[in-house]
Amino acid sequence: MAKKWVYLFSEGNADMRELLGGKGANLAEMTKIGLPVPQGFTITTEACTQYYEDGREINAEIQSQINDYIVEMEKITGKKFGDHENPLLVSVRSGARASMPGMMDTILNLGLNEDVVKVLAEKSNNPRWAWDCYRRFIQMYSDVVMEVGKKYFEELIDKMKKDRGVTQDVDLTAADLEELANQFKAEYKSKLGQDFPSDPKEQLMGAIKAVFRSWDNPRANVYRRDNDIPYSWGTAVNVQSMAFGNMGDDCGTGVAFTRDPATGEKGLFGEFLTNAQGEDVVAGVRTPMHIDEMEQKFPEAFKQFNEVCKTLENHYRDMQDMEFTVEHGKLYMLQTRNGKRTAKAALKIACDLVDEGMRSEKEAVAMIDPRNLDTLLHPQFDQKALKEAKPLG
Repeated sequence: MAKKWVYLFSEGNADMRELLGGKGANLAEMTKIGLPVPQGFTITTEACTQYYEDGREINAEIQSQINDYIVEMEKITGKKFGDHENPLLVSVRSGARASMPGMMDTILNLGLNEDVVKVLAEKSNNPRWAWDCYRRFIQMYSDVVMEVGKKYFEELIDKMKKDRGVTQDVDLTAADLEELANQFKAEYKSKLGQDFPSDPKEQLMGAIKAVFRSWDNPRANVYRRDNDIPYSWGTAVNVQSMAFGNMGDDCGTGVAFTRDPATGEKGLFGEFLTNAQGEDVVAGVRTPMHIDEMEQKFPEAFKQFNEVCKTLENHYRDMQDMEFTVEHGKLYMLQTRNGKRTAKAALKIACDLVDEGMRSEKEAVAMIDPRNLDTLLHPQFDQKALKEAKPLG
């Protein structure tokens, strides 16, 4: 029987972390417990290892399974890659079993080309959104997959804003963004000597290879060496249908923790941006809102998000770090994982989870990294006193 290299989110669970990576296993688990997750599939960590064994090529058997799962995904979503009626767009993310800074950045809006962007502009009656997605996709794909530096595209955006007399990306019109997309493609061709790929399946294979490649980049190798992560683990690839936070003022995107990662205090801690996508929240181009402000903007989605947070914390019995998108007021969960925290927060959270009946004392002790405890055993400044102190110079 042929080996299984690809799993739908609905086929996995949290225990399959070694095979599906942390992100894939958690997407499968959120699907299993009925949360609103845009559906997709995960290409396994074993496929990554095989890619290196095959001389950095995706072999025919793995490619064939990926193509089969694209068809499955099209059935689930009712959309099709490259279609002129109801086109499917996806995000592509890396996801090793251990959290790995330095791995490949996310690629959003994959599946767009000149024809599809026009279809989206017309069908949605929102050309600005369609062209915004396309210019983002060209920029991300060029940078992440083809390694054309970000700065070339940033310079073009800055010049466009200066010429139009605006300061924010959101102030650019549909015509401006269409012009930018064409400038980006010209930049791509001048740097690489070839046209930007227009076939969605070619785009997807390029992105999958880029995720596998990023497992072996210098930054990832240094991090692995410092944290005793074996090279043989490989990374999984998550292909997920898009939810759009940049379709207007009734949309947005955010990141949040179920407890404060600095202090361990219980309560939502995070940031949110309306009419934004992906990296916008952390990019520093616009000032995000505190997560509590989401309640005024999207009361229904915020209420649902609070319920999801409770569900996830009770399910994983730990503080969660989540990414989400709101599309026309509807909530979509893109990721959850056990949140990173300071030593002080780790101690408080562990004690609180025992008090709340979620963990036994033995489990709580095992949750704390012994290396972190060392920092708590040294003299510390009183934070309140620090705030009130007058600087001497």
